[in-house]
Amino acid sequence: MNEKNLVAQALFNALDGALELEQIEKLIEKPKTSELGDLAFPAFQLAKVMHKSPQLIALDLCEKILPDGFEKVVATGPYVNFFLDKNAVATQVINEITEKQHNYGDQNIGKSRHVVLDMSSPNIAKPFSIGHLRSTVIADSLANIYQKLGYQPVRINHLGDWGKQFGMLITAYKLWGDEEAVKAHPIDELLKLYVRINAQAEQNPQLDADARQWFLKLENGDQEALSLWKWFRDESLLEFQRIYDKLDVSFDSLNGEAFYNDKMAEIVDLLDAGGLLQPSQGATIVNLEKYNLNPALIKKSDGATLYITRDLAAALYRKRTYDFAKALYVVGGEQAGHFKQLKAVLKEMGYDWADDMEHVSFGLVTRDGKKLSTRKGNIIRLEPTLDEAVERALSQIDSKNPSLKNKETVAHQVGVGAVKFYDLKTDRTNGYDFNLEEMVSFEGETGPYVQYAYARIRSILRKAAFTPNFVTFTSLPLEAWEIVKILQNFSETVKRAADKYEPSLIAKYAISLAQAFNKYYAHVRILEENDGLNNRLALANATAIILKEALRLLGVEAPEEM
Repeated sequence: MNEKNLVAQALFNALDGALELEQIEKLIEKPKTSELGDLAFPAFQLAKVMHKSPQLIALDLCEKILPDGFEKVVATGPYVNFFLDKNAVATQVINEITEKQHNYGDQNIGKSRHVVLDMSSPNIAKPFSIGHLRSTVIADSLANIYQKLGYQPVRINHLGDWGKQFGMLITAYKLWGDEEAVKAHPIDELLKLYVRINAQAEQNPQLDADARQWFLKLENGDQEALSLWKWFRDESLLEFQRIYDKLDVSFDSLNGEAFYNDKMAEIVDLLDAGGLLQPSQGATIVNLEKYNLNPALIKKSDGATLYITRDLAAALYRKRTYDFAKALYVVGGEQAGHFKQLKAVLKEMGYDWADDMEHVSFGLVTRDGKKLSTRKGNIIRLEPTLDEAVERALSQIDSKNPSLKNKETVAHQVGVGAVKFYDLKTDRTNGYDFNLEEMVSFEGETGPYVQYAYARIRSILRKAAFTPNFVTFTSLPLEAWEIVKILQNFSETVKRAADKYEPSLIAKYAISLAQAFNKYYAHVRILEENDGLNNRLALANATAIILKEALRLLGVEAPEEM
């Protein structure tokens, strides 16, 4: 039971049914200063029910609340202020973490149901850029978070391996391609071709028409088109896998857009049978006026399908295959309209499970405040970025701890972890400006700062030859109490991160826990030989366990030494 549950239950018992337990929990606040207590309950909402002033209600409640678990409960004006029994709470929290280790905070809310995550989804024949990082690491972290809550995550890399872009690429290759150059540097050469044809198509509409024709050939199974498409896809997947290995991200499915090519006819038939298809200027649409949305374009006038046709097929396939409790589409915010249409069409088809689908949007990564664009060749490629982050980490490790063993391994954990952590600490719907120096800094609210706090604790525990055991706290300094309160809130933080689809809550939690420990470390001589030594080490050990688990949920490693 966390501190808020404890207070809510005490109030619920004292109020004798005047408010529901959930209502009470929502009203509980943290006072502005610790002098006013650990938690507070405002009595304003009860004034109408009880026909008394909030001040009188607060006084009455203080008399009725049982003292179990509290040092004191006092009325301050219209507030009931709770001072928790710090020693009892610390004893309970530290012993529970000692017992459960990394399983502390596990919950079985999911009951082994599936959460499907549509994630990463780089486009074939284009470089894996920093823009793809957000979808990859946000979804991977959410998968870890949902797994901790008892769900079974299904990570699906919905590869962009179909669509008009392949018509553009085939057209460009036929005009200007060099087979040997593509074999030598596949992604670089294919990117050059893609940028070139997009630039020239702006002045030459015939190139666009040719591209549409090649894509239609591809959809119809033309052998030359399929052969080129497969070549581009295979070369791209080799590069992508190398990057995923560096990020330590894996998938349960690589079924991209092409996988649904033979499943779209059923969707069109179902829409037709439901009387949902309408002709519009030679194309085929589903009218979504009642949802205040633009029509969903199911087929173009030339018969080619679109993203939404494939996404409808993908949604139905995933529901049939995984019977998901949730289906999360971790895709940039600019696609919001598309996902509203997708859910609306599925609702029109009679699939109420569309309500379990959620577009988990995120903001853009910019460079010097400017938007990145593959089409214009303005991108930050991820692989060289990760390599540079590792080099920067190695340089700092060399200056701080030149005799460290396995420096290269630790530098990889720190460098790659720094890039992932910086992305994940940003509120999901916000974007951020890319700054590698800031990301890999050992100071400030960064991944290396949290990792260093963990490594410092592990060093202390090794020096003390600490063996985990159960403890009883009788005297707790303020700095230690701040750590205990953060540790106690881990389970609730994990739950909120899942509810809000917001890994940044875990990253900010890790930062606050590392900061609280560093403050404690600065004020308390942990290794001093006296009666409190074992308790101080137990507190440090519990902090290390939760720091490592918080980093794991973010997909970031925790080096034992730095």
